[in-house]
Amino acid sequence: LTGASSMVKSSTDMPTSTTTNSVVAGHSTPPKLTPKDFIFGKLIGEGSYSMVYLAKEMRTNKEYAVKVCYKNHILRERKQKAIMREKQILRILSSRPHPFFIRLHSTFHDSEKLYFVVSYAKHGELLPHIVKYGSFDVDVTRFYSAEIVSALEHLHSLGIVHRDLKPENILLNDKWHIQITDFGSAKIISREVSDEIDIGEMELNGHNSFVGTAQYVSPEMLSDKSCSPSTDLWALGCIVYQMISGLPPFRGPNEYLTFQKIMKLEYKFPDGFNPVAKEFVQKLLVIDPNERLGANGGYVTLKEHEFFAGVPWERLPETEPPKMTPFLPGTSSNEELRSQYQVPDDLEPGLDDKQMTRILGLALLEDDATKSTSPHRISRSHQHILDITADEHAARMKKQTETNPYHKFVEGNLILKQGLVDKRKGLFARRRMLLLTTGPHLYYVDPANMVLKGEIPWSANLRPEPKNFKTFFVHTPSRTYYLEDPEGYALAWCKAIEEVRKATYSQTEGTLTSQPKRI
Repeated sequence: LTGASSMVKSSTDMPTSTTTNSVVAGHSTPPKLTPKDFIFGKLIGEGSYSMVYLAKEMRTNKEYAVKVCYKNHILRERKQKAIMREKQILRILSSRPHPFFIRLHSTFHDSEKLYFVVSYAKHGELLPHIVKYGSFDVDVTRFYSAEIVSALEHLHSLGIVHRDLKPENILLNDKWHIQITDFGSAKIISREVSDEIDIGEMELNGHNSFVGTAQYVSPEMLSDKSCSPSTDLWALGCIVYQMISGLPPFRGPNEYLTFQKIMKLEYKFPDGFNPVAKEFVQKLLVIDPNERLGANGGYVTLKEHEFFAGVPWERLPETEPPKMTPFLPGTSSNEELRSQYQVPDDLEPGLDDKQMTRILGLALLEDDATKSTSPHRISRSHQHILDITADEHAARMKKQTETNPYHKFVEGNLILKQGLVDKRKGLFARRRMLLLTTGPHLYYVDPANMVLKGEIPWSANLRPEPKNFKTFFVHTPSRTYYLEDPEGYALAWCKAIEEVRKATYSQTEGTLTSQPKRI
């Protein structure tokens, strides 16, 4: 134990406090910071050996993210070199700043923990935003891809390869610009930089081992464990693919099968993938790292690609990012659909008279001969979906229990409405049985394998939004769900969901209560 403790000390030891200013300016007496100089707030991230907290420095009243690393966990996970590497790379990036990286403010330690105080990225990781909206449109994808390229150009000019670039390691600051983070897996390939921070041969000639995340790791990292700036270009291709389509290009049920797909370059572009973005991704996802776009011609060839037409490269940090909004990309058989809806919102749900007029106006485009008998005609005298007597409830529940194969998924609740829908995520779709029940609940089940896949979370801010007779969105605070009813009853679904929502959440002085009423 004593030997292990000394190893942690030798690998991760640092002065009681060092600050970025002292590193850059060479101050001989930097301020001695301790945990008591900060008010620690909510937990905003965690890893195998660290926790990240939002904290406020008492002296300046500024907010920072504080990464707290536990020394015993560092030993157990054998992360001594990773911690040292991350600290040194953050120091380099702070001494040679670039707007698209987090900044190191200070480091200090006590008997049990190491502390990294870095800039706070208010809007968190990029990944939850991709999940929330399903995918990004081309304008949003182009903008954030350009910022990643700008950041990589700077990083690689310093002789540093990130090696674990992924949406979880790309943060968004208060102005929605990127801040790349997490350099624990990074590699310094420049002897000049290596000598400058005094880790020399350990980094340059030490044993290479697999690092990174399965879905974004490059084939050369899997085969001969080699590393070059082109490794990050592969990850860039994966991220662009994911922003456009909603999912990473290489996906398997486990890491081994995912690696096999990567080695065989086994991936497909879904229907509707933007053709210019497709050509860009194809030039990045190349097995030979020397043949990837930007590997030999440098970043000039990357920036000159048609995908980046019109990008103001020199003004990116001052350019307002395009707004992320709910967006369902078009395919060969479906139109592109957008929504300006934001959650939470003061507006009433999208089935008021104005919205109904817009939706019903779509019917005017239908053939007059079918309009009179169309199943999509809406009756304003529709009976409320929850107008059920106790006897009716008991009878329906008895029948449901005896005959409905989906009863086992609904936790004893009465199914009010069910039907097959295509649940879209970006350009990908999965057939699901959607179940609206008392409670309320919105379950979705894989009908082929009869497996419960998930549940749309209810809250006062849930809103259904019909887009046409087949497609409707369900907005929740955490994400938007994109659903298509192949039978064309999207309006009926929205009406049913909205009726249940109104019955569940009472309104008091125009403000929705946060606690649901049991139905």
